[in-house]
Amino acid sequence: MKTTTLGVNGPEITQFGLGAMSFAGAYGGTTQEKSNEVLDACYDAGVTHLDTANIYGEGRSEEICGEWLKARPGMRDNWVIATKAGIILGDPGRRFNNEGAYLEAELDGSLKRLGIDYVDLFYVHRRETAIPIEEVAGSLGRLVEKGKVKGIAFSEIAPNSLREAHAEFPVTAVQSEYSLSTRVCEMGLVQTCAELGVTLVAFSPVGRSFLTDAPFTREALEGIPFLNGNPRFMEPNYSKNLEAVKPFLALAREMGEPAAALAVAWCRAKGDHVVPIPGTKSVPHLAELIRGAELDLSETQVQAIEAALPLGWAHGDRYNETQWVGPEKYG
Repeated sequence: MKTTTLGVNGPEITQFGLGAMSFAGAYGGTTQEKSNEVLDACYDAGVTHLDTANIYGEGRSEEICGEWLKARPGMRDNWVIATKAGIILGDPGRRFNNEGAYLEAELDGSLKRLGIDYVDLFYVHRRETAIPIEEVAGSLGRLVEKGKVKGIAFSEIAPNSLREAHAEFPVTAVQSEYSLSTRVCEMGLVQTCAELGVTLVAFSPVGRSFLTDAPFTREALEGIPFLNGNPRFMEPNYSKNLEAVKPFLALAREMGEPAAALAVAWCRAKGDHVVPIPGTKSVPHLAELIRGAELDLSETQVQAIEAALPLGWAHGDRYNETQWVGPEKYG
């Protein structure tokens, strides 16, 4: 499996990571045992990057990862582990908190749940615009100096914000949604990350299931509130998107590959600094995703994929009005 460097001076990681949001029930229920099976399969395949967050199941995702690590002494050294903080749950008056003391306290809670002494990557999950991003970067830098964090990161920020933060303290990674169905990153973020030596961690690289051979059914969506209220999964957009991906699914069959594998491989083809982190609760689905980490596409194949799913093909926005609170828009 191809590897890359995390940031400029960070550790070597696989150009593929596991997003652990699914462990917390965001896409339907699961168990510690099933999550263990996915983590075991990742380890067996050579995957080295694990991404979670304190709000995934209000800490449940971190607890599951921590229990898995605890049961396997010495396993922590085989992983580059990331978590996030900065989103406040249950307080409509203040959705985000980027104060240094708050972020450190949340990090301490994450370390306890994970059962580790430090994280390799610590993200500000969403910006609190009332606090200058340079100040936030400085606060994160002090966590590096304390040894609790190896590298600092931000989620869903604009290229200019990245430049401002990076000038204060070197940013290791930026996380953003990036896939064949969401390509706004190509309007400056992919390029700025490459220029600064920042890793672009791409979440939802299979379009929240649209770019797979088995997209969520309408019945399944009833049990997934996050997607059931998402414009792309609401009618009439949902049916239009199922129709729009048919040429891509046909191309995958023609190439003899799972559609999810092509979606992941396409994402990786956008630069050595781009690291997709799909999530799953299923070992068979994980195998399809990992195939994408092993598949190197030719330029001709990339062009064929983009012809099947040209820019702007997706119907509906990637977030609804509530979900758009926090991510920075640009372009």
